Amino acid sequence: MIELQHIGKTYRRATGEAVRALDDVSLRIDRGEFVAIVGASGSGKSTLMHIIGLLDIPSDGEYRFNGQDAAHLSVADQARLRNQKIGFVFQAFHLLARTSALENVELPLVYSDRASIKGLGRAALEAVNLGDRLHHTPSELSGGQQQRVAIARALVNDPDLLLADEPTGNLDAEAAREIIAIFQTLNRSGRTIILVTHDAGLAEHSGRIVRLDRGRIVADERIDHPKTLLQEAL
Repeated sequence: MIELQHIGKTYRRATGEAVRALDDVSLRIDRGEFVAIVGASGSGKSTLMHIIGLLDIPSDGEYRFNGQDAAHLSVADQARLRNQKIGFVFQAFHLLARTSALENVELPLVYSDRASIKGLGRAALEAVNLGDRLHHTPSELSGGQQQRVAIARALVNDPDLLLADEPTGNLDAEAAREIIAIFQTLNRSGRTIILVTHDAGLAEHSGRIVRLDRGRIVADERIDHPKTLLQEAL
């Protein structure tokens, strides 16, 4: 699904100084994998996620998504690909404060070209055990519930890939376990998931850990027996 070859990313500070955020990153992720990208702050993991999610473009190298040259698409085509094929979950929930959980989840459908979108928002919320919170606003939900709404919003267009950037960073331990359990269940059903985190313990719930340090991949290891928090009810 994802093929990165010799990806580099250079930013320039206001002073004109060049900062190399990614340096010669090559990575392949197959459909159905659950991959954790791990590294300290400043290691380049969020920059890598932004490139994979077509939120940024590499300075050099090649990026192919489902066999398509994704890095050189037009802005409009990249936006279309993001909306149709990629779902995002961030540390901050990014929910609209005055709208219901259902309305928040349905927002990506505004840009969808599906023939019918009826019932998709409700189904996405039911998939994360929030079918009884459809009309609650974010202020009426706990942090864990708000993140589940954000996950439902990421899933509503049935994307090929789910990208999660520090999704448990604002949650207590119990809510964090619930979110990881949801990711594991989604992955077991065939969803490809990339989890970006600085938490090595959290990464052990994935099936593969890619470690970054100063913009380079320094380790790439498979986990034969990941820690399991599956929720059978989902």
